[in-house]
Amino acid sequence: MNPLHSTLLPPTPRNDERLRVATYNIHKGVRGMGPGKRLEIHNLGLGIEALDADVVCLQEVRRFHRGEARRFQRTHQGWPDSPQADFLAPEGYVAAYRTNAITRGGEHGNALLTRWPIGDVGHADVSDHPFEQRGLLHVPVHYAWGVVHAVVAHFGLVHASRVRQVERLAAFIHRHVPAGTPLMVAGDFNDWGEKLDPLMREIGLERAVAPGAVPARTFPSLAPVFALDRVYTRGLACVSTAVPRGSMWARMSDHLPLVVEFEPL
Repeated sequence: MNPLHSTLLPPTPRNDERLRVATYNIHKGVRGMGPGKRLEIHNLGLGIEALDADVVCLQEVRRFHRGEARRFQRTHQGWPDSPQADFLAPEGYVAAYRTNAITRGGEHGNALLTRWPIGDVGHADVSDHPFEQRGLLHVPVHYAWGVVHAVVAHFGLVHASRVRQVERLAAFIHRHVPAGTPLMVAGDFNDWGEKLDPLMREIGLERAVAPGAVPARTFPSLAPVFALDRVYTRGLACVSTAVPRGSMWARMSDHLPLVVEFEPL
């Protein structure tokens, strides 16, 4: 039995009326520094399976990294032979991935995993300066009640950069997402000061928060005080939100996953 199933809130019974979405920054599948660095990608696979989401939006996902592969090749379970997006996809899911950042020895980017069919995968570079490589991943998901356009985002660390990235997001949506179709933009927005909601509202996107609830905190994972991980939508109604807690979730990444359930408007 997957030990992480018991750490989640009781799941909504599976039906095609509700779309269950998770967003999760997986910190490239490793934690720690120096000699204490440890491989968490195998535990993350169990965690993502336990989320039981129709769509899983991931940030800081590696396709490859030569140094980490050498470092962990002789550990108990070892560095996966396949790219992390493919490795993390539960049985029956399809994975979409695009690179955001090229780094020494490897790269990383955004990924989307889903149990539903997908359309053509798109990508846009929204980097604001040379020191932070950021991108958008666009995947149309053919859900039971129609196509939902999903954009996986990872915004910058500086507020001025995030403002410009919202502008680039708006331009991307205008070019690639048909007007009036259901849309969700999920990811790590690095919005420490809670300043992005009005800007996102100006481009037609509302933050997904359950009725009567406050935004769910996901960072840092050990004792979360910031709501950095979010889903913004149009054409979808937020029914519930949940953040799994516990020592295993806290050790796997510096973020906790956010799980949101939607119904069509």
